[in-house]
Amino acid sequence: MTKNSVRRSARLLGAGLRAMLVLTLVCGVLYPLTVTGVAQALFPGRADGSKARDAEGRVVGSALIGQRYDLPGEAGEEPRPDPRWFQPRPSRGLGTNTVNTRYELLLSGATNRSGDNPELLVWVRAAKAAVVRENSTATYRVRPADVPPDAVTSSGSGVDPHISPAYAALQVHRVAERNGLTVREVERLVARHTEGRTLGFLGEPRVHVLGLNTALRDLARK
Repeated sequence: MTKNSVRRSARLLGAGLRAMLVLTLVCGVLYPLTVTGVAQALFPGRADGSKARDAEGRVVGSALIGQRYDLPGEAGEEPRPDPRWFQPRPSRGLGTNTVNTRYELLLSGATNRSGDNPELLVWVRAAKAAVVRENSTATYRVRPADVPPDAVTSSGSGVDPHISPAYAALQVHRVAERNGLTVREVERLVARHTEGRTLGFLGEPRVHVLGLNTALRDLARK
């Protein structure tokens, strides 16, 4: 190899190292810091995870992620829904972490089963029967025809924080009875936490379960 070839190779190597350092500085340091700074300045709530707080300012979850309200199951049994609270959509699509078993994590996901899948049909029928049974009270009977689709099917992510107004209305009598409230009080609570279509025409009306249950807890304590 000639001296010119060596010098040319050294120049190319030096140029490559300089490019790598510049790109590392711009893409790995300056850009993330700029994006983080802008997000914190303009959208601090969203940048910090859209934290949901109760009336006392305590963080109770994220407004973007649904959570369950269950009673601990007996030995060998799965947890069961706590009848005091509004329940979210089923979360059949959630998987568990099998790679890093050091942590117990749930993975977001859908069931990936077609509408005529036999296993899915079994799940839906069982979920519908449970919704009818668990939401019927001494003075209010849930009819199977009144059970909306979101009460028996999970969302694509498995962690949808919303339910339909129809599913919320179906749970009102049970929630009122279990918390010593009137049906009218709980209905007004649902109405206050019902969101309309985005921009007036996108999506469907929906009820934010975490916000609703947080307000329900505050109301029941009075």
